[in-house]
Amino acid sequence: MPTYRIAPSILSADFARLGEEVRNVVRDGADMIHFDVMDNHYVPNLTIGPLVCEAIRPHVQAPIDVHLMVKPVDRIIPDFAKAGANIITFHPEGSEHIDRSLQLIRDHGCKAGLVFNPATSLDYLDYVMDKIDIILIMSVNPGFGGQSFIPEALKKIAEARRRIDESGRDIMLEVDGGIKIENIAAAAKAGADTFVAGSAIFGKPDYKAVIDDMRAQLAKA
Repeated sequence: MPTYRIAPSILSADFARLGEEVRNVVRDGADMIHFDVMDNHYVPNLTIGPLVCEAIRPHVQAPIDVHLMVKPVDRIIPDFAKAGANIITFHPEGSEHIDRSLQLIRDHGCKAGLVFNPATSLDYLDYVMDKIDIILIMSVNPGFGGQSFIPEALKKIAEARRRIDESGRDIMLEVDGGIKIENIAAAAKAGADTFVAGSAIFGKPDYKAVIDDMRAQLAKA
């Protein structure tokens, strides 16, 4: 059975008590903290930066998974690495030189990965699999939380899983967007092993109950 990881997105958390929120969700069974960075340029929204990452770092031992929805990415990568990120992913459209950006992340001691929007081809992977630790498939168009899962993403997850298996490398396959109890098993069956969930967890009063239900669904997958 694969190692499944649940990564709540703090985009849906209560920002007035963010330290408490991340402590509680890790206590209740989360494996990672997903950190969405939007720049009101690459995507039509503005969220949080390295200072917030630095602020929550002392509150949890769990990995912080930073998803950069920014353009250009290279300037901000070192700041997040210094702020305590463990994983940094970015969209290929946000980099002039993808290979260089991936290496920059690794040079700063973090795991590196690429993010693929619903309409972005996986062909970028052909040239950089040796520098990738994680692939993130977007099952919504990036920019806002609370969107509905796009079923077509399951095909892309399956194709990414095929590429990972053929590479023989230990690469995480993450899915982000509209993940909830009702569809997490379908994403797992397609090949995902890491699941970002925002409003499905932080929008509920009992984080542990939701995470336990998600794990029960994954056990069936």
